Amino acid sequence: MKVSFISNIISNIMVEIGIDGYFSIGGALGILGSMFIVLYFSRKQMKTLSTDIETKILNDIDERMREITQIGVGQPELIKVISNIPANYSSPEIAFAYYILYTFEHVFHMCQRGVLKDSEWTGWLRYMKGAFEQGNIAEIWKTVNAGKWFDPTFEEFINTELAQK
Repeated sequence: MKVSFISNIISNIMVEIGIDGYFSIGGALGILGSMFIVLYFSRKQMKTLSTDIETKILNDIDERMREITQIGVGQPELIKVISNIPANYSSPEIAFAYYILYTFEHVFHMCQRGVLKDSEWTGWLRYMKGAFEQGNIAEIWKTVNAGKWFDPTFEEFINTELAQK
């Protein structure tokens, strides 16, 4: 008895709605679906915008470090202002090594943030490995304890991927 009563109510509602009612329901569902799609893409765009702003800030900070390092390359005796290293380590070679390492660190961070494409990162990684294998930057890294001036994740990357030999 109850089942037939419920089926009668449902069939009466369906009959009363008619085709124009179905179009109204479809339109309302279409509007709701559009709103959800707009919400999804706006959140995605806000996330991208946030990453872009953080990348811009990181680039600005990196530019400051480059300027400081350029001064150190030009006048290595000024390095003692920030690091009390022995006089034999205060050379243009050491300052230039830091400049290169700061550039490598910036590239490393841009890769971590997903700013660099895989092919660009592969090229930079080859360049970094070549510098550590053929130059004396690995020796400088170990001798002056350069890692204390860099981000711990970058220091770990250098120690495990580049300066291991």
